[in-house]
Amino acid sequence: MSDPRSDRFVRSHLKTRQLVLLVELGRHGSILHAAQGANLTQPAASKLLADLEHALGVKLFERLPRGVAPTWYGEVMIRRAGAALAELDAGHQEVMELLSGLSGRVAVGSVLTPSTTLLPAAVVALKARQPRVHVAITVDTSRLMTQQLQNGDLDLVIGRVLDSESAAQLSFEPLTDEPHSLIVRAGHPLAGRNDLSLPELAAQAWILPPSGSILRDRLTALFLSAGLDQPQQAVETLSLPVVTKLLMQSDMIVALPEELVQPYLDAGLLTVLDIELGLRMDAYGIVTRRGHQLSPGAELMLTCLREEAARRADAVPK
Repeated sequence: MSDPRSDRFVRSHLKTRQLVLLVELGRHGSILHAAQGANLTQPAASKLLADLEHALGVKLFERLPRGVAPTWYGEVMIRRAGAALAELDAGHQEVMELLSGLSGRVAVGSVLTPSTTLLPAAVVALKARQPRVHVAITVDTSRLMTQQLQNGDLDLVIGRVLDSESAAQLSFEPLTDEPHSLIVRAGHPLAGRNDLSLPELAAQAWILPPSGSILRDRLTALFLSAGLDQPQQAVETLSLPVVTKLLMQSDMIVALPEELVQPYLDAGLLTVLDIELGLRMDAYGIVTRRGHQLSPGAELMLTCLREEAARRADAVPK
């Protein structure tokens, strides 16, 4: 049963311009820049914010010497405002698509491995059924994409739910885990040896995922638990083309699922180091917003992802 006080707040106090202002304040951390982003004057933006704080009875932003910072209450309202505006945008998009005869749009995010395997196959299947559905793909870390999902910027994410506070708002369908191997170029000085040690690996140049990713955290823990410093020579990237170029043109090491670079392994351009570090990522899966009604295009994308995942699971030798 809905809270009548919440209903009165939404109907009597909340304005669309306040939602836009909240999102812009979260993006810029400045009333001046947020006002510009929301096409408001600074006095008008300050009044809208003051009215909203008065209606809620809480402070949403701390006023700092330079800019503003959201309080815990402000963080909640920024997230909810983003989701509400995304729903309104989606409604407008669906109406325009009906008027123009298009078949919809879906924004999907993916961590690296399924972005090169599962997702492309699912997109091909979707296009075979509804060729006019527009698909927008983002490849990034799970943490960032689940935030974008909650804000309404993405419809679906193939990744992991890493934030316990977000878990109650999200649905997760596990697909598979990711065993990682250490990959180098063919002819690498360490290739072919079966006596490699962790201290020797720590002294090498590495290609690492960005800080905050689960693989980066596990690599960090791996070296720290052995009393070793982090690799001093490192490049951070999630771009697979960049990774493969760096590998083939240097003596760098990267931890990746072998399926990501299988064509290079098959061609003899890259090879796997003979050492088992136990690097297995938690299962990734399909993440959606709990209780959110997907658009027809997003629903079809979800169906194609499930079907392709099931087909791949059936193809794995038992």
